[in-house]
Amino acid sequence: MQLPIDPETIKGFMPPNEGEKLFFAAKARAPHGPCLEIGSYCGKSAVYIGAACKAAGGTLFTIDHHRGSEETQPGWDYHDPDTWDDAAGAMDTLPFLRNTLRRAGLEQTIVAMVGQSQTIARHWTTPLSFLFIDGGHSREEAHGDWHAWKDKLMPGGWLAIHDVFPNPEDGGRPPFEIYEMALASGFADVVAEGSLRVLEKC
Repeated sequence: MQLPIDPETIKGFMPPNEGEKLFFAAKARAPHGPCLEIGSYCGKSAVYIGAACKAAGGTLFTIDHHRGSEETQPGWDYHDPDTWDDAAGAMDTLPFLRNTLRRAGLEQTIVAMVGQSQTIARHWTTPLSFLFIDGGHSREEAHGDWHAWKDKLMPGGWLAIHDVFPNPEDGGRPPFEIYEMALASGFADVVAEGSLRVLEKC
């Protein structure tokens, strides 16, 4: 696996072992149609997927409102004060994403979309070959992303979900719940690495 920049120089929560599996999953699917990521943050996972897309001649669309998810807000364990915009009175991770894509040389491969995932989904019509769900982890956000995007994935396409923890003591439940919903909907496991799950739409 060849990455254009060191992922450890990018703010984010994607462990290297999970990032490597994400890279190879995206590389396998990128020749068959566009890839889409929900939850850009500062671009760590986008670099893994984007590098795979570039190697395979594909394109990644990455979606985020860039105001931060629940667990990255001030007062929470995952808050990074560098991402706080005093003028806006809110987080703003978009400049960090843009800087990551520039440093990685992926601005021609990755299309950054700024907005709510579920709003964008209402207007999206192109079948996806690869879908990565890693946005808000509240029940409303995670379930909403699943319901908004699951039918946009082409038959044989792969769905990746991050922060899937079977044991409730290890992490929040909503990503695990949408993983279970995917299995119940006829998806089949392809890859399991740490908290990353990759499934095929049968």
